[in-house]
Amino acid sequence: MTNIVVAFAKIEDAKSIKNVLVKSGIGVTAVCTSGAQALGHADEYRDGIVIAGYRLTDMTCMELKENLPDGFEMVVMASQRVLADVSGSGIIGLAMPLKVHELISTVGMLVQGLVRRKKMRRQKPRVRNEEEASIIQSAKRLLMERNHMTEEEAHRHLQKHSMDYSVSMVETAQMLLAMK
Repeated sequence: MTNIVVAFAKIEDAKSIKNVLVKSGIGVTAVCTSGAQALGHADEYRDGIVIAGYRLTDMTCMELKENLPDGFEMVVMASQRVLADVSGSGIIGLAMPLKVHELISTVGMLVQGLVRRKKMRRQKPRVRNEEEASIIQSAKRLLMERNHMTEEEAHRHLQKHSMDYSVSMVETAQMLLAMK
């Protein structure tokens, strides 16, 4: 689930936006009236979306955006005149009066982007430190000597056992070396 924080100066406005999103199948993590509250919720998560009005009880949307964690996108809902002052990377403006389909499609697009970025982060190969790499190399050498495997076969063997037992390759290599 994507973390969505709705922040408007008037709690009624925030709850109305939350209700529109929830009715459309989009979950909302938090509803608040101040930038400090929104930042508190955002700090609990790695990424997400903040949907806010131009002015909150304690700061403007631009001040809020400056202080949000890097993984957060922002949707600002305000009059067309005010939106002219809102710009920057990671900010999308929606003009009031609000068209529900624009809100839903904008949030949907942002959610898809966040999901795609999460998937890409997970697919990046894990970088091992020298000690971990050394443990894996030792285990591969042991397999190569004892079982007459090629390095590629030894690597696949460690990978397969790692996946079969839901442990990291380093842990699998350590277990193999412990049974020596």
